[in-house]
Amino acid sequence: MAKRDVPEVNAGSMADIAFLLLIFFLVTTTIPKDTGLNRKLPPIDESDVEPPVIKQKNIFTVLLNGQDQLLVEDEIMEVKDLRAAAIEFLDNGGDGSCSFCKGKRDEKSSDNPDKAIISLKNERETSYAAYIAVQNELVAAYNVLRNRRALEVGPKKGFRDMDFITMQNNYKDVKWYGNKTKLKAVIDEIKLEIPQKLSEVVN
Repeated sequence: MAKRDVPEVNAGSMADIAFLLLIFFLVTTTIPKDTGLNRKLPPIDESDVEPPVIKQKNIFTVLLNGQDQLLVEDEIMEVKDLRAAAIEFLDNGGDGSCSFCKGKRDEKSSDNPDKAIISLKNERETSYAAYIAVQNELVAAYNVLRNRRALEVGPKKGFRDMDFITMQNNYKDVKWYGNKTKLKAVIDEIKLEIPQKLSEVVN
């Protein structure tokens, strides 16, 4: 009895198909870009000038422990209340030199936004989510005060909108401000009046 030939499967094109699938997935797949926190470190001071003495009342201490518990000025606080507390500290105007501050002018709290410093200390066991949540609230406090000041100086745009316009080089919407040079000058002035002084320490 004659042996029957087994039909062969033509696999010559399988390599081509696999290669095309590989190209397809390489082209269509998007790799997420890791974005960090936008922080500009101060330049190294190589001069022999001694650093200025900072009064304790001008330091707003925020502690975040390894159990994600928040301690603000030696008092336990929820993250949702942190923004308001930071705004109250920054906007205090204790020495009367801040003409735009609307705080309580408590002599035991910060003198003005230029001298006020927020000190954030966290432990290595602190969760990343808690750290980011606290960071967001502190930065938001600065943004609220800068935005309020921008509306006082230029009533049609907040600080974030003005800053976005300059970053994107899109000046078509600044007719109310005259020109882009004046707009940038106002932004720089607000940053000088309310500088973001956020000190971070990891224990």
